[in-house]
Amino acid sequence: MFNLLPKTAKSVVDVKTWTKFVPEIEKEALKQLEHLSQLPIVHSHVAVMPDVHCGKGSTIGTVIPTVNAIIPAAVGVDIGCGMCAVKTDLTANQLPQNLKKIRTAIERMVPHGRDVYEKDDPGSWGKHQPIPKNNQSLWETELATDFKKLVHLHPSLKKANSIEHLGTLGTGNHFIEICLDDTKDQNVWIMLHSGSRGIGNRIGMHFIDLAKKDMRKAHMQALPDIDLAYLKEGTQHFDDYVFAVGWAQKYASINRRLMMD
Repeated sequence: MFNLLPKTAKSVVDVKTWTKFVPEIEKEALKQLEHLSQLPIVHSHVAVMPDVHCGKGSTIGTVIPTVNAIIPAAVGVDIGCGMCAVKTDLTANQLPQNLKKIRTAIERMVPHGRDVYEKDDPGSWGKHQPIPKNNQSLWETELATDFKKLVHLHPSLKKANSIEHLGTLGTGNHFIEICLDDTKDQNVWIMLHSGSRGIGNRIGMHFIDLAKKDMRKAHMQALPDIDLAYLKEGTQHFDDYVFAVGWAQKYASINRRLMMD
């Protein structure tokens, strides 16, 4: 069952919250939800999930249905971020008491993290480890052609880590975890969480900036927050963004597959 947040004089749609067991929604997130309710492109209502928290312009953990427009900041900059899990042929009693060696082996095989003080990113392929042949093959057969189209349309995207980040974990809340299921045998699973890495971030930030510029250029109505700038359907930037997001989602899926392999 949902609850309704109080409407303001500027609200055009309801904000429905499914947060019954959440102690309190942070004040900044409430302000962002209020801003979302004022957008003329939102259809029906804004739906707020239990994991709601403050983001860039828009809250994270929120469903925002839009009509004939997309808000790049609401989609976010970790496009295609998701999880996958693989069941192994091991059971709990086959695992060692200490998992340090397993963790070390995973860390050795999968680039991860980021050191802002190093010119060469340890979370990417390059100086520390060469790009594996399988990664290069999947890049060429699955991603390279459409990436060239993207770069032709938006040359600044070429500067982002693309193939260098394919098959790498990243930072923040990205993880690889050894898990046990709740069956009698307690099967061992490997689960991971990652997304479209540096190139996904670059795509997100690039189109957030383009949406802001387009809205200023068109002298459209004032927004409650400029980070909620949107791309109108029927424009070139809208079409380019849909194409870029589809590509980044495919990249994210292949990224997770390579780490699991």
